[in-house]
Amino acid sequence: MNPEVTTVPPGVPAADLARMFADRGISTVAVVDPQGTLRGIVTEADLIRRLAADDDQPRAGWLSRVLSSPDNMAERYVRSHGTTAEDLMTKQVITVGPEDSAAHIARLMEDHKIRRVLVTAGGQLLGVVGRAELVRALVEPTGGSPVELSDEGIRRALLTAMRREAWATTGNIAMGVRDGVVEFTGFRHSETVSHALHVLAKSVPGVKQVVDSTLRRPVVFGP
Repeated sequence: MNPEVTTVPPGVPAADLARMFADRGISTVAVVDPQGTLRGIVTEADLIRRLAADDDQPRAGWLSRVLSSPDNMAERYVRSHGTTAEDLMTKQVITVGPEDSAAHIARLMEDHKIRRVLVTAGGQLLGVVGRAELVRALVEPTGGSPVELSDEGIRRALLTAMRREAWATTGNIAMGVRDGVVEFTGFRHSETVSHALHVLAKSVPGVKQVVDSTLRRPVVFGP
């Protein structure tokens, strides 16, 4: 987590936000109240939306009016024509707690297509986790050496992992382990599945090598 997060009060003008983004080379600011409680975030996309509003054309289409409620249209108008951080900000912010794992944060970023996640506790802003912090979590030691499993332990762990994945069907594939070397035999479903099995096996502690001895599934012709 990076504890250095650029924050602004809700009333800061949009023009000041744009100048801040340009001068500091940042793309996101957190909007907090005087008590330090997170209220929302303003991104470059929010500022661009505000700029584009100067060239906005009235949406007179009947379908647009039917599908949009007055509240939704009013909210869009405020976010595209507002003059303060409170007007422009996104209120529904994806946040995590200080105890959440890197894997959980990565999943949130992937699911919500975002580049960073704010860390809060009790509504108070503590910091931010971006992609750079997640990459460091992959390469930095977490303390202590990983426990290497025995051949039987590897086999059990790998079977358990395969059962959790819908694509890792075991009906036509056998798997053996000897001296830390995992070998897949049988008939492969596809090159993509074989590659995924290789990656899955390599993630098990103690696996030294993965050998793919599977064969292409034979083509069965009708009578």
